[in-house]
Amino acid sequence: MDARRMKIKICLVGEAAVGKTSLIRRFVLEDFDDKYIQTLGTKVSKKELNVPNVGGEAVKVDMTIWDIMGQKGFRELLKEAYFYGAKGVIAVCDVTRKTTLDDLDDWIEGVYSVTGKIPIQFMANKWDLKDQAELGEEELVQATKAYDSPFFLTSAKTGENVESAFQNLAERIAKDKLGKKEA
Repeated sequence: MDARRMKIKICLVGEAAVGKTSLIRRFVLEDFDDKYIQTLGTKVSKKELNVPNVGGEAVKVDMTIWDIMGQKGFRELLKEAYFYGAKGVIAVCDVTRKTTLDDLDDWIEGVYSVTGKIPIQFMANKWDLKDQAELGEEELVQATKAYDSPFFLTSAKTGENVESAFQNLAERIAKDKLGKKEA
């Protein structure tokens, strides 16, 4: 029997230069480029994932990943169009800049104002620079607990935990969406 298919829109949020575009590039293309190129506007990427066991069957998830520039003014201007229809959010902070974790509350509230409460996956990026980290697991646990969300320590540069974080979000969304339909 063919696996069920599901299309989901995911938005990445976070301040400028936390590594949103690099995480997407690592996930979709299995590539990394350490030259910083600011995202102008919005960029959309796609990747198909397999979610093995949702109600006893496999689900193919077609993930459309939206990357937005990290400037606050832009977020306010286009948040309706950018967040509309999103089924999940990846909230990205940079472990070497504590303020980028603090700023995620504003990003998430912006998403919720458009989508209502949807699953969030936190990614504490640049873990390859952990010797320069301003945040540790205690701060991440505290920040993510408020959203009932897991976090992954990721590195777009090395690829550490990038695939796992996207996969975890896809599984949570698939189980959430398909579980509701069957109830």
